[in-house]
Amino acid sequence: MMNKFTSLAVAGAAALAMSAPAAAEQYYGFSNVSVNYLDWTDKAEDRASFGGKKDFYYIELEGGAGFSWGDVYGFFDIENPHNLGDEDAGARGFRIATKGSIAVNLGSSNWNLYGHAYHFEDTGFSDTNVVLGTSYDYFTDFGFWFKPFIGAHIENQTFAGNGFNGYMAGWVLGYDFQMGGQKFSVSNWHETEFGRKDQFRSGADGRELDSVGHNGAVALWWHLPNSITTGIQYRYYDQKLGDANYGDALIYTLKYNF
Repeated sequence: MMNKFTSLAVAGAAALAMSAPAAAEQYYGFSNVSVNYLDWTDKAEDRASFGGKKDFYYIELEGGAGFSWGDVYGFFDIENPHNLGDEDAGARGFRIATKGSIAVNLGSSNWNLYGHAYHFEDTGFSDTNVVLGTSYDYFTDFGFWFKPFIGAHIENQTFAGNGFNGYMAGWVLGYDFQMGGQKFSVSNWHETEFGRKDQFRSGADGRELDSVGHNGAVALWWHLPNSITTGIQYRYYDQKLGDANYGDALIYTLKYNF
């Protein structure tokens, strides 16, 4: 199992990603707290024969900023907070998930040195994924932005151990627009793992996952007055989350922007 030092280190990385270095010019920044409810589709729950898919709600702290040297991002999720200390809650048990990422500009180009660390912890189980590689920044003056990345993937998991686990490529993108005098945006994050090692391909129900897996979400956001944002996300995965299937869910979100 992942030791407490590593868990705290990854959580610290996410917290640092939400703070602004003093000695740098800042171009943008955001932070928010949200309440979210994730509703798996019946198909996703039925296919997860090991009982690992149950609807849940979570509280998230999120933030990011762009500077003259690069950008940072981070989030910290508390899932099923009402079941803290209940070791018999099963798939509705208390869990944490946290991520921190950093992109450092390579000279005056749009290329960056990129890295992120993601950590998930459940009762008796933890999984940490570190990606180190490169990313690219693409911004427009009409509200669209796109940040793809690719890198080597190192994983440390309770049952599979620690080691190199192939590669990960993906992106985050967004588009801001107005309609009927209201402010909206769409966003998408996506990750594709490929060249995964056999060591990390055992599914939770004993089936072997493919060497390629996908993970992501597409969202529509409505930006209301008084710093409130509400949205709906389509969450999807394929050969991921310990499940040798395709699965999906809807996430309903209400957030307050600081």
